[in-house]
Amino acid sequence: MGEIHIHKHEVKGKNLVLSILLNVIITIAQLIGGLISGSLALISDALHNFSDVLSLVFSLVAHKLSRRKATIGNTFGYKRAELIAAFVNASTLVIVAFILIYGAIERFFNPHPIESNLVIWLALLGIIVNGLSVLFLKKDAEHNINMKSAYLHLLTDMLASVAVLVGGILMKFYGWFWVDSVMTILIAVYLIVVGTKLLIQSTKMLMLFTPDHINIKEIVREVHKIKGVGKLHHIHVWHLNDEELHLEAHLDCSEDIKMSEFNVLLEKVELLLFQKFNINHTNIQPEFKKIDPKDFIVQD
Repeated sequence: MGEIHIHKHEVKGKNLVLSILLNVIITIAQLIGGLISGSLALISDALHNFSDVLSLVFSLVAHKLSRRKATIGNTFGYKRAELIAAFVNASTLVIVAFILIYGAIERFFNPHPIESNLVIWLALLGIIVNGLSVLFLKKDAEHNINMKSAYLHLLTDMLASVAVLVGGILMKFYGWFWVDSVMTILIAVYLIVVGTKLLIQSTKMLMLFTPDHINIKEIVREVHKIKGVGKLHHIHVWHLNDEELHLEAHLDCSEDIKMSEFNVLLEKVELLLFQKFNINHTNIQPEFKKIDPKDFIVQD
């Protein structure tokens, strides 16, 4: 088994803690403001923020778990905890979105006056608070799917607050109270779009699907160019987490070589896999004229 160590971006849990505190404040403020003003958009934004608080806490717990060392009972440690967090967070985005759409449609046919000034000021507060949270997590989100799920929750919150602000202004100057429902539906549709995309991505990782950017046939072609390689088969490629891309396979050698010679051959294969496909962890079983299926993909 070989592993190539690369420089990893260090995700900072303290950024999540700051985001949690900020979102607790804005959730309470928007909920109270929504009840006082009668704005469904503001209440829906508060509920979305509350779901974000839960998601951020879940992401923080998963982040802490993922840093635990492997043990005899948990040989991979808890590295996949963040994938589970991303899956759950993406699911909540989609579920909350459908709840918002249901409430917005009901309100659209039964509109009532809304205290627009309070809506406007709380929307501005939401933009500022969520904007800061987005900045805290932006860099981490580029390197970690768990942080990306938290980042998307906060980004959609910020956009939702922008939508609520626009709605509040239109209600204040034109009396278009139906805009509250329309803005809520627009927010929900956006949540469904980004949530579904992340849900698919996290599901693929949890199911150990071959990453989208990996072409198994191309891997085989490149490895077969190395002198001493007979055939690469029984291939599996999957993400353990965002940082580790694993490959396991059987390597049928072209000659009956010594183990020390196979080590040299293995180093060449590992270097190729890392440089061309960014695979940094390999587990290759050496063989020579072993009688077994030689297909690239074999159901074990």
